[in-house]
Amino acid sequence: MVGTGPGSTDYLSPKALRVLQEADIIVGYKTYVQLIAPLVEGKEIISTGMTREVERCRAAIAQAQKGRKVALVSSGDPGVYGMAGLALEILYQDKLHDLVEVEIIPGITAATAAAALLGAPLMHDFVVISLSDLLTPWEIIEKRLALAAQGDFVIVLYNPASHKRKFQIQRAREILLQYKNASTPVGIVRQAYRDGEEVVITDLENLLSYSLDMFSILIIGNNQTKKLDNYLVTPRGYVL
Repeated sequence: MVGTGPGSTDYLSPKALRVLQEADIIVGYKTYVQLIAPLVEGKEIISTGMTREVERCRAAIAQAQKGRKVALVSSGDPGVYGMAGLALEILYQDKLHDLVEVEIIPGITAATAAAALLGAPLMHDFVVISLSDLLTPWEIIEKRLALAAQGDFVIVLYNPASHKRKFQIQRAREILLQYKNASTPVGIVRQAYRDGEEVVITDLENLLSYSLDMFSILIIGNNQTKKLDNYLVTPRGYVL
């Protein structure tokens, strides 16, 4: 299971690159496979669309059972909203865990990729929450948002909106404003380290003025996060 990082192959680890080069077959979501296409040219590819994660995992496992070296790829890190957990669950559910050798190769995840483009907003305690309610009930997501805001964590939001799904970010902002000031800095990073990269610094008050989609990552500061020119910084507490 290989984490391919945020997008650009410049941010792929040497270990991940070596595993991709040595693999007999590459399995992954078609968009993520396209991002590494120059690195896997000539290899057998199994790629499918959104919501077909179980199918991809089973296809990868089936090929591995035949003795082939399979790279099941995830963007970012395979253990952070990626394929690692699902693949391991299937292996144990189907009692194949003793028959297939597994190695998980970490990658730069979207939260830290976005943070690097914004400066240093994750220097203190933070939480990561996905606003996608496809697999998690919205009531639980709302509870997590409220508790994270009450705890004054820096909050990283994945999957904030889509063309058809705007309610979640609107409601999330309402919840956050119950516990955070409207002037709380917010970083918006879209397509981090990919073509079309966009980086914006705004605040909770004006958050909804910007276009958000599934390729956007939001980082909402705590009560000490500050804007320094084009950077967001959350102080760690060092005495200056």
